[in-house]
Amino acid sequence: MTIRLLIIGATSAIATAVARRYAARGARIHLVGRRAAAVDAAAADLRVRGAAEVKATVLDANDTARHEGALAQAWQAWGGFDHALVAHGVLPDQAQCEVDAPAALASFDTNARSVVSLLTDLANRFEQQGSGALAVISSPAGDRGRASNYVYGAAKAAVTVLAAGLRHRLAEEGVRVLTILPGFVDTPMTASFAKGPLWASPERVAADIERALDKGFGSVYTPWFWRWIMLIIRHVPERLFIRTKL
Repeated sequence: MTIRLLIIGATSAIATAVARRYAARGARIHLVGRRAAAVDAAAADLRVRGAAEVKATVLDANDTARHEGALAQAWQAWGGFDHALVAHGVLPDQAQCEVDAPAALASFDTNARSVVSLLTDLANRFEQQGSGALAVISSPAGDRGRASNYVYGAAKAAVTVLAAGLRHRLAEEGVRVLTILPGFVDTPMTASFAKGPLWASPERVAADIERALDKGFGSVYTPWFWRWIMLIIRHVPERLFIRTKL
């Protein structure tokens, strides 16, 4: 069976790596992204890599008024999807967000509000279809508020809880809802960060996402060791935690 895959935020490094893995399997892939030239280039790349068919839609995720129409059009083209991945997001400047409420709200709109809109629509479509896997990229940053990135973390916490609720709601409807929680990933968004042994490549993360979409369930930390790192961080007593520099 030819897999039908929808990717929103399709030109991010992780999404690109996921799409390439499915292209090599001859999947039909529908890309959704904000920049027309980048989306078209990604589509051309996937065709060369073996995708059975590639479609592209230009959509700014923050334009929530256009979500329903764009998703309806994509859904009708192939009569639905087997997998969908919501992968867009931004990494805000924490220092700026601490003193600039509009900046904090803008990042929250992209990382949470737009995701709520997309997941709500997609969940209803998958529920009506009665099958499929719906995945969203969240972050371990949402597991506990930390001084270094709590604006980003707050948005990701909202996404994680929303996905958990959808998973609970759709469990008996034949729909798998997956929360993908990548740790540090070496992408253009993190180019200015010093890298270390905890960092992973987009390709490593994409392999975990592919496995999750094909047959996974629940929350997927990638690489796997982030599940245990965050388990420890979540259970540090608050009076000790506030003395850390995390």
